[in-house]
Amino acid sequence: MIIYGIKNCDTCRKALKELGNPELVDIRHDGLPENLLRRAAETFGNDLLNRRSTTWRGLSEDERAAPMEDLLRAHPLLMKRPLIEAGDRLYLGWTPQVRAALLG
Repeated sequence: MIIYGIKNCDTCRKALKELGNPELVDIRHDGLPENLLRRAAETFGNDLLNRRSTTWRGLSEDERAAPMEDLLRAHPLLMKRPLIEAGDRLYLGWTPQVRAALLG
C-alpha cells in the first residue's frame, strides 16, 4: 500500500498511523507518477482537485482555468490528500468510507 500526500499533512499522518505506516510518497518533493495521475483523474475526476487549499487561492483565474491534470503536474499540492493506492484500487481522502474499506 502506498500513500501519496505530504509528510506534514495531519490527514496523511492519521492515515499512515492507522494503516500501520505504509510507504509515503511525498508529492511535494516527488510529484505524482504520470500513470497514477491519469488513473486518479479517471477515477475521481475533478474531486481530485482541492479547491479549498492555500495553493488554489494563490492561483490567478487564468491558472485555475487550466486542465486539472496540468494543474496537478505544475502544483502537486492542489491534490486532495491522501491518495491511497492499495493493490489495483485507489482511494481518495481519509473518510469513514475509506477507513472502512481499508481497515475492515
